[in-house]
Amino acid sequence: MPANLPPQYYEAERRFREAKTPEEKIELLEEMMAIMPKHKGTDHLHADLRRKIAKFSEMSGKKTGGTRASMTISKEGAAQLAVIGLPNSGKSQLVAKVTKATPTVADYPFTTTAPTPGMMEFENIQIQLIDTPPLVVSTSVFWFTPLLKRADVLLILVDLSADPLEQMETIISLLTDMKISLDKNKTQSEDERELVYKKTVIVGNKLDLDGGGKNLKDLKDMYGDRFPVMGISAKDGAGIEEMKQTVYQVLDIIRVYTKRPGGRADMTEPVVLPRGSTLEDAALSIHKELLARLKFARVWGSGKHDGVMVSRDHVLQEGDIIELHVPK
Repeated sequence: MPANLPPQYYEAERRFREAKTPEEKIELLEEMMAIMPKHKGTDHLHADLRRKIAKFSEMSGKKTGGTRASMTISKEGAAQLAVIGLPNSGKSQLVAKVTKATPTVADYPFTTTAPTPGMMEFENIQIQLIDTPPLVVSTSVFWFTPLLKRADVLLILVDLSADPLEQMETIISLLTDMKISLDKNKTQSEDERELVYKKTVIVGNKLDLDGGGKNLKDLKDMYGDRFPVMGISAKDGAGIEEMKQTVYQVLDIIRVYTKRPGGRADMTEPVVLPRGSTLEDAALSIHKELLARLKFARVWGSGKHDGVMVSRDHVLQEGDIIELHVPK
C-alpha cells in the first residue's frame, strides 16, 4: 500500500534536513509523525521516524524513558484531544471534571507545567483529553507543538469572564506561530504551506459568572459559522454533556458493533472507525489475520436488508452490526 504522504509532510522533511540541533530535529520528526496518515503503507515509515527520534534524543542527552515520556503521550481510546487556552482559562478544572485525571487545579495561572492525560467517557467509548500548559508567547518547550499537531482535535477553552474575542485573536496568533491552522480551506501562500490543519471546538468556560452569557453570544457571532462554539461551566458541570456530543461529531468517527454467527451483537465495546470506512477497514482494525481469512460478511443497519451479505468495500454507517465469517 502506498504511503500517500501530503505536501506538508515533505515540507517538514525538508526543514528536518536543514535543522541544526537535535532538539529541532526531534520537533520536526514529531511533526512528520503528526502529519503522516496512519495505515499499513506507513507502518515502516512510522517505525523509522521513531528510531530517529530515539537517536536524536540520545544525542541531546534526553533519556527515552523519563523525559521522552513526559512529552510524548500515546493515543488511547477513540481519539485524542488537546485542551488548550490562555492562563487561568480553566483547562485543568475541565479535565478534572470529565476524566479521572488529577491535574493541579487552582485560582491562579500557570498551575499546569506538563501535559496531563485523562479519559473522558462518552456513552460507550472513551476519548483521551490532554491538559496542556497555558498558551503564552514564551511557550518554547520543544515537545509542545508536536503534541498539538498529533492530537485529533484541539479543544480551545476561552474564559467567558473576560473578553473572549481578544483571547481568540491571541490564541490563533500563537497557533499560527506554531505552524498550526484552524482554517482548512484557507488559500495558503508560500509561507503558509508549512501549516498543519487541526479540527477545532471552541468552548467558553465560566458561563456561570457575570457577563458569561453575553460574552458567549459574542463568541458565537464571531466564530460560530466556522467552528462549533458552546458554553460550559467546568465548576458546576453545566453544558458538559453537550460538549461531549459536539466533540464526538467533530471527530467524524463512527461506532460499529460485532456479532458472532448465530449469536447476539456485543453493544458494549464498539469498533471505532473514521467515517467512510469500509467492511475491510473494520476487519483490519480488529485483526489483520481476520481480514486475510475473511470469507464473507453480513451487516445489519446500512444494508438493503438486515443480515444481507455485503462486499469488502461496503461503506459502514454509525451503529452498524457486522457478522464476519471465516473458514473453520
